[in-house]
Amino acid sequence: MIVALELAVPASPEYIAIVRLVVSSLASGRRNLADQRIDDLKLAVSEACTNAIEAHGRRGTDEPVTVRVLEADERMEVEIVDHGGGFDPDRLPLHPPVTDPSRLDFERGLGIPLIRTLVDLARFERLADGTKVRMVVFGGPADDAGDQTSEIIRAVLADGE
Repeated sequence: MIVALELAVPASPEYIAIVRLVVSSLASGRRNLADQRIDDLKLAVSEACTNAIEAHGRRGTDEPVTVRVLEADERMEVEIVDHGGGFDPDRLPLHPPVTDPSRLDFERGLGIPLIRTLVDLARFERLADGTKVRMVVFGGPADDAGDQTSEIIRAVLADGE
């Protein structure tokens, strides 16, 4: 795994578009991903950055949000690290399923479930002073994801990442 890029961006909403553009440019230029997969990654990155910026705002910290793009032969990983105090993703309230009309009553709290849906693997790690979100997309077009992707995911999990 190599670090392809590391950015330290101010915790301000106007930088989300820059992060999204940089990550999507790397994904489209260096990975064999379908356009829809790149769009999914951009949305997941936007959600993670928005959460990080909001966490910084609640805590009143001026520290930057760190964005890392890491690459291996079969995958690209994007990490978003904040200093906003952290949270426990296992203690988040459950929302109704997307098919339930009452789901429309929820305006907030859908970012983490969305991130988990948009990328192949998502991990949320509580740090001493914040949170690290790791999002993984595996190479190859989305319609070619079959058994090979499942085997890669199992290998990543077995490695303890």
